[in-house]
Amino acid sequence: MLSNLVEMPLFGVGLTLVVYALAQLLYQRTRSVWFNPVLVSIVAIIGILKTGGISYEKYSLGGDLILFLLGPSVVALAVPLYQRRSEILKRKKPILVGVFAGAVSSIISASGLAWVLGGSRDVVYSLAPKSVTTPIAISIVEKIGGVAPLTAALVVLTGCLGAVCGPEFCRLIGIRSSVATGLAVGTAAHGIGTARMLEVDRLAGAVSGLAIGLNGLVTTFILPLMFLFFD
Repeated sequence: MLSNLVEMPLFGVGLTLVVYALAQLLYQRTRSVWFNPVLVSIVAIIGILKTGGISYEKYSLGGDLILFLLGPSVVALAVPLYQRRSEILKRKKPILVGVFAGAVSSIISASGLAWVLGGSRDVVYSLAPKSVTTPIAISIVEKIGGVAPLTAALVVLTGCLGAVCGPEFCRLIGIRSSVATGLAVGTAAHGIGTARMLEVDRLAGAVSGLAIGLNGLVTTFILPLMFLFFD
């Protein structure tokens, strides 16, 4: 009976939703950034699959349905962006420059370090779009020749680290502007970081949501051009 349930798409969807709901409850109780719901859910689901001897292929029958919803969820971030559009338009030039600089530095810092340390071509290419939201990052990697599962894992890890450490790091180095903080976290940590920024400040969350889309566009255009030098 249990084995039949595991092989149904409903298993992956149900497990993900239940674990995330419990992780969200834990976060609301503790309010600790180290109990980020996405991070806790990832660790918990991996533990459940390992303990139960359940293969990822069986889980992904339903888990992929949730992955499909990543695209619409990013589009939903347009709501706070629209609500704060007048404040954002006043700062359009610094925002565009900041996103471009963040996109380029993200690619160079990750892929460049891997290349210097002797990483393979696949690893270097897979690291490049780590700061872009998952659907865009996977699409980019499939075009340039990286490893899509590795990229997906790196994107989620980057988002979790950005959500946990991003706002605190900005405060530590003296950044007090909501726009600057949101721009930095959104460019570096995509949707997971943006969810955190929406909790901290609505304007910062709106700018962070804008940074996701702009970073995706910039990375999509410049990454293939940059990697022409490696071929």
